[in-house]
Amino acid sequence: MKRVIYFIAAMLLTTGCRKYVEIDQIGTRTFKYTSDYRALLDNNAIMEVGFSLPIYSGDDTRFLDATKQASMTDIYYNAYTWQPQYWSDIQGDVDWERLYKVIYTANEVMDGVMNSERGTDDLKRQLYAEAQVHRAYSYWCLVSLYAKQYDAATASTDPGVPVLLTPNLFVSLKRASVATVYNQIISDLKAAEPALSDLPDYNTRPSKAAVYALLARTYLGMRDFSNAQLYADKALAIQSNILDLRQFATSTASFPYRINDKEVIFSKIVNSYLFTGIQLDTALLSQLGTKDLRYTLFVKPGANFSPAFTGYGYWRYRYSREMQAINNGLTVTEVMLIKAECAARDNNANTAIGLLNTLREKRFLAADYTTLPVGTAAEALKSVVEERKLEFFGTGLRWLDQKRLNKDAALAVTVKRTFKDVEYTLEPNSPRYVYPIGTKYILLNPEIEQNP
Repeated sequence: MKRVIYFIAAMLLTTGCRKYVEIDQIGTRTFKYTSDYRALLDNNAIMEVGFSLPIYSGDDTRFLDATKQASMTDIYYNAYTWQPQYWSDIQGDVDWERLYKVIYTANEVMDGVMNSERGTDDLKRQLYAEAQVHRAYSYWCLVSLYAKQYDAATASTDPGVPVLLTPNLFVSLKRASVATVYNQIISDLKAAEPALSDLPDYNTRPSKAAVYALLARTYLGMRDFSNAQLYADKALAIQSNILDLRQFATSTASFPYRINDKEVIFSKIVNSYLFTGIQLDTALLSQLGTKDLRYTLFVKPGANFSPAFTGYGYWRYRYSREMQAINNGLTVTEVMLIKAECAARDNNANTAIGLLNTLREKRFLAADYTTLPVGTAAEALKSVVEERKLEFFGTGLRWLDQKRLNKDAALAVTVKRTFKDVEYTLEPNSPRYVYPIGTKYILLNPEIEQNP
């Protein structure tokens, strides 16, 4: 049966509606030419999605404004206060559905592109490899949100997420182990690497640099710091430019569009109006200080947003002329900080602090910049963690850092926040760091096990 270019099947898959089957529809076009698969992978509305709910969960956000609290929808309130369930029995989880839609689409490409017409073998292999990278990225997001943090001692038995490797709608949705999901991510990435160019034509497309950066991120989460540093070095050998924020201190007119941003290795975005006015935590603002260009450029008073609010909000994405696109994909700065963290953990404080100073020099005006001193490796590690918080606030990456750093007693944090006069506390290693799976999907597919 020929596959048709439409995405309803993907949504049915993610919501577990097995009673539907794949059929050819009148007026639809079937996959035939290699260019069809190229167009499918270049459909950024489908393929560029990252994760969104961690933007509400992390300790870099703090909704103190009463109007914003009153207007927050139930799902986002639940994520913000770390509730045991986020969705009603009929509500869908946007992250879950969009990420599995990427996976379904990637599987469609991998299922048919090698037999497509009017394309060279090299191009077919490249498109197959791109699909593998998109699939790997989506599984990294899913296992990071909906499963326990990787622990070598328990990963083989900890429930991960359903692993779907074909576009077949009639497969088991039983959750694979965390170890299985991570192994699939690594396998896809390593298999994809030979067919990809060092750098992409557009940063929405996968490349060798993206493969290496995602491997570095994946191994970091596995606490395999040797491999994380190895692949961080490989990524930086290809792409190492970072934005010099000093160039925009007096005017942001030339601030690059996301697709032209030399820091972005592989663009993945949050695309929703619900994330245009994220109020930032007061402790984060204090930590930034007023001299850091990430404060002066990427933080704005609530009066600048619509609707307005008291306090300060995240502004960086506005410079990219994209009102609803927050990038939390792979960047050069993240890879630098992965390398710095691995160096600190390897008792190499000089390398770790050297990388921090290289980054920070472009985050302050010369008159306001002071180099960080080289101290102990433990001090360097804490500096790296703090720098990650300053570099990635407002993107959701902080939540995933909190989760993985709970494995380090010295870096674990207890988070408290008050919402509508009720105080909520999140302890290190709390099961609330694992997002619940939508009840809707479990009701339709009882083989999917809920998180505790």
